[in-house]
Amino acid sequence: MAEEGCNFDCGSCGENCSDRKNPQSFMEKPHELSDVKHVIAVMSGKGGVGKSLVTALSAVLMSRAGFHVGILDADVTGPSIPKMFGVKGSIRGDESGAYPLPSDGGIDIMSMNLMLPHDTDPVIWRGPIISGVVKQFWSDIIWHDIDYLFVDMPPGTGDVPLTVFQSLPVDGILVVTSPQDLVAMIVKKAVNMAGMMNVPVLGIIENMSYFVCPDCGKEHHVFGESHLPSIAAQCNIPVLGHIPIDPGIAKASDEGKIEVIEGHFLDSMVEALKGLLSKN
Repeated sequence: MAEEGCNFDCGSCGENCSDRKNPQSFMEKPHELSDVKHVIAVMSGKGGVGKSLVTALSAVLMSRAGFHVGILDADVTGPSIPKMFGVKGSIRGDESGAYPLPSDGGIDIMSMNLMLPHDTDPVIWRGPIISGVVKQFWSDIIWHDIDYLFVDMPPGTGDVPLTVFQSLPVDGILVVTSPQDLVAMIVKKAVNMAGMMNVPVLGIIENMSYFVCPDCGKEHHVFGESHLPSIAAQCNIPVLGHIPIDPGIAKASDEGKIEVIEGHFLDSMVEALKGLLSKN
């Protein structure tokens, strides 16, 4: 029972507050048959920077490195992960529970689009219901022998990111941004939320970083020179990759063939995530 006058903001209460001394845990238990070693959230302070692309590429590269990978698509109202992997069909289940659907490359995927009659059907729900679904994707789905479970977050710092940080054992976040002047605001919103939730930021990945001319091979910075190095230094966070503007990536995503993409632009991210396993 909260004390009289409590505004439920534990950061503003006194040391003698009984609820502060005994904080309530909102952590959800995974399914009893699940085995997930690390949970990695992919987020940004705003939309349109390519969180789903970074989630997909990160999963592909970690799978290619020999790890069993899953993706929990927490963007319930705007899911795009199944399309990028060409995964179709309905979630299957048995007496033990429900299972994610595997991609051609063996990446386990759970998304709202795999529960709808048509992938163009809108999900018109309020925040609490959406947050409840995200928790069910964790607690009701059997994630079998997963080394890395990537959580594709919706944009911003609202209900779903808060639910993920409070309900799932997130080991760290990857912050996604773009080269525009808004980068400082985008990064700092995500970093500040992670700090408030006591979740470490593993690094920053810049999407749409540059374009390589197919004729001369020169790099062109379409959105201007990157501000990321200075912002990352201010936040004391490493830069883990720069993803180019590549029509081939867009084409593969549209055709459900994201697993065929090759490139070394996220090698630092792969090494950073491998380091999590070595700490176990």
